[in-house]
Amino acid sequence: MSLIDIKSLNLLVEQIEQEKKIPRAKLVEALEGALAAAYKKDFGERDQIIRCKLNTETGDTEFYQVKTVVDETTAKMIDSEHEHIEDENPEDERVRFNSQKHIVLSSARLMKSGTSLGDEILFPLDEPEEDFGRVAAQTAKQVIIQKLRDAERESVASEYTDKIGQIVTGVIQRFDRGNIYVDLGRSIGILSREEKLPNEFYQVGKHIKVFLYGVDTERGFQLKLSRAHPEFLRQLFVNESPEIANGAVEIKSIAREPGIKTKIAVASNDDSIDPIGACVGQRGVRVNAVSNELAGERIDIIVWSNDPAEFIASSITPAEPLEITLNEETLHAVITVPDNQLSLAIGRGGQNVRLAAKLTGWRLDIVGDGSEPKAEKANEQTEDDSPQSESIPETEVELELENTEA
Repeated sequence: MSLIDIKSLNLLVEQIEQEKKIPRAKLVEALEGALAAAYKKDFGERDQIIRCKLNTETGDTEFYQVKTVVDETTAKMIDSEHEHIEDENPEDERVRFNSQKHIVLSSARLMKSGTSLGDEILFPLDEPEEDFGRVAAQTAKQVIIQKLRDAERESVASEYTDKIGQIVTGVIQRFDRGNIYVDLGRSIGILSREEKLPNEFYQVGKHIKVFLYGVDTERGFQLKLSRAHPEFLRQLFVNESPEIANGAVEIKSIAREPGIKTKIAVASNDDSIDPIGACVGQRGVRVNAVSNELAGERIDIIVWSNDPAEFIASSITPAEPLEITLNEETLHAVITVPDNQLSLAIGRGGQNVRLAAKLTGWRLDIVGDGSEPKAEKANEQTEDDSPQSESIPETEVELELENTEA
């Protein structure tokens, strides 16, 4: 029986398929489920399982009752004489036999030879009355709307789940309690207060690159975005450097204070390629592009090494250590530098050595080369320090590793 204007239906399905990116098969499945629900509501029994088959070429519909084949090993059978379930045992995991849902194996084989346990037997149902088309349209409409929402949510979730760990581009839509909502096209992502760059200005309508680091499905559907994540910086270098993109050069470790300064350790898997040059680019074009995207964040690039002493020595650049004493059991290193480079090694507010500790995974102590540990004033003019820097007390400087993960 034809209940639907099939031409209008096919036009609607094609439109939704293109606009919402929902597969045609899911749309037809949703429509069949809606029609089956409407039929059961008006003509079916409480426990019946009803299925609809829709011919998308003619618009004809057929309705069936579905029964699953069971026997006494898979279902608790009814005592026909006393009409009760035998062997009521709470530990019995078998389903209760229900004549609306189940059919006994012996009976099913009389209808169709070769039937096995768990098979489904379809029983054709009477055609609905003439006015069912109107009732079905109203009932199906609500079900279809919900099914379409679910299907679209699944489609969007699948699309963005595949993009986790990548950079996506969107448009700043609005601000709310310190969070930024970014329109990514098919969904809205949230750039939280903690994931923003502290010295960056954001404006509604502005295009922005963000790092998609998670999809939260517990509270509806929420895309988690970041510009402060260390992997955002890695992906920016992947986009700028072909050597990093193809694996010839690898970023081994990242230590980042978002929007201010970052240290990265790189290694080459090809002896003919300079890993630092692959990141810097001709006249610094590559590293400058990354820095500009991060609101001027300073980036130190060093060569990664398997030798802890060599790696630690490189990590406190621009200072040049005189001696490094390692305790490999506790991952503790004491670095001796010339007294006149002490503030350079430490950095303003301890930033340089703090990043070096994060980069290497070691706890680092910086001492001068005098007989007693000696700290210099950080307001002494250095490459890393400005004349306005605060002074550091004249004691041995000991900085605990705050976060060993890059």
